[in-house]
Amino acid sequence: MYKKILVALDNSPTDQVMFSHIAELAKVHGSQLLLFHVADGWAARNYNRFQLADSEEMKEDRDYLEQAATRLRAEGLEVETKLALGEPAAGVLKAAADQGCDLIAMTTHGHRFLKDLMYGSTITQVRHRATVPVLLVNAK
Repeated sequence: MYKKILVALDNSPTDQVMFSHIAELAKVHGSQLLLFHVADGWAARNYNRFQLADSEEMKEDRDYLEQAATRLRAEGLEVETKLALGEPAAGVLKAAADQGCDLIAMTTHGHRFLKDLMYGSTITQVRHRATVPVLLVNAK
């Protein structure tokens, strides 16, 4: 049913909750996983505009994706990684479409109204604009 699953990671402890769920789902469906993160710091958002070198954030994010991929590959899963730059929701949606993903998996952070207003909600944007199912795993 799910041939390719985009797993949106935010390089935080909440990702750990996602791994067991998504690994089991991938095994059941024989799915390929695309571990995906959007670096959204100043350097990442202006990378192409100013032809910048990779920031420490971007280097750490790439390392994090590869470490996560290595753990999942050790479980016998087929895993790719992709680091995008810029705005997280737009990046997730674009990658899902470009990579032919048929499920997007994300963790919820449990923000409440005020934090969502201040920080925005990537999940809200993704779930309203996605053309494929979105799996939300509660990080708590």
